[in-house]
Amino acid sequence: MQRREFTIATASMAAASLGALGTTALAQAPAPRAGTDFLVLDKPASVEAPAGKIEVVEFFWYSCPHCNRFEPALEEWIKKAPKDVVVRRVPVSFRPDFEPQQRLYFVLEAMNKVEELHKKVFLAIHGEKQLLNTAELIAAWAEKQGLNRAKFSEMYNSFSIATKARKATQLQDAYKVDGVPALGVAGRFYTSGELAKNMDRALQVTDYLVVQARKG
Repeated sequence: MQRREFTIATASMAAASLGALGTTALAQAPAPRAGTDFLVLDKPASVEAPAGKIEVVEFFWYSCPHCNRFEPALEEWIKKAPKDVVVRRVPVSFRPDFEPQQRLYFVLEAMNKVEELHKKVFLAIHGEKQLLNTAELIAAWAEKQGLNRAKFSEMYNSFSIATKARKATQLQDAYKVDGVPALGVAGRFYTSGELAKNMDRALQVTDYLVVQARKG
């Protein structure tokens, strides 16, 4: 979903292109090109991966239909990723009303509940049509998942979570993210469905960029 549009039509078009180009097609095609299939950052973005590891960042928004559709493919990619690859999810905030879902993700992360509840957030929004776009609605949903509401709300409103949300927005700006889902590699490269033509191919381009990052 592109930052400048945010329409269901855009998401539907992107979803329609998902899977249009398989691994064999990429193998037969020329290597991905900078400026066409991916971008090289003018100024390196910050990374959190330890030395010797290559960080891949997924930029997402829970309310984005395309992010919801991309999640299973990303999970499969993560399972097969090389051992020196570290994947980090970063929720974006293109507008102030995105911040509640940013905070939701970081609270789940702080409570070690991402593995259990991350997919359930997508399901609640896109499958059950719940509006999880305010602190109150999010806290009520968290309570229904068995989390202590008071503890959740305290963490949601904490300085540490506000700081994580702010840093996430700074990272999104450093990568010049203009739509989601999108992928950053090693603080140096950026690709997306728009650049790579679809998100299946964006993952293949990411494989290529991981190799480039490993070469230094």
